[in-house]
Amino acid sequence: MALRPIADTSIFDLRASQRGYRLNKMCGSLCRPENRAAFKQHEESYMEKFHLTEEEKNLIRKRDFAGMIHAGMNIYFMLKIGSVTGASLYRMGAQMRGESYEQFLATRNLRDAV
Repeated sequence: MALRPIADTSIFDLRASQRGYRLNKMCGSLCRPENRAAFKQHEESYMEKFHLTEEEKNLIRKRDFAGMIHAGMNIYFMLKIGSVTGASLYRMGAQMRGESYEQFLATRNLRDAV
């Protein structure tokens, strides 16, 4: 069965998984507290351990979440890098939509938010 593209979405399939293997492996490692500490201490050497390409390193350096998705990163692993770097889900969403954080929040139903 062929997958049909949906406008403005990315499909995470086997091809994307293979494309993003190194990024996903690195971000998956951030589940462990000692790895989060190592990443925060020295991002460059941490990325080197996973043999990221220069392009992949630049995505992490720039916190380019839309680029990470395009490079094959799994959204759940992207949340790991977001939490370590201080990028909340809403901040990632705003960046991926090309909006400011405030513009993005205005599109959310926040009436019950504290």
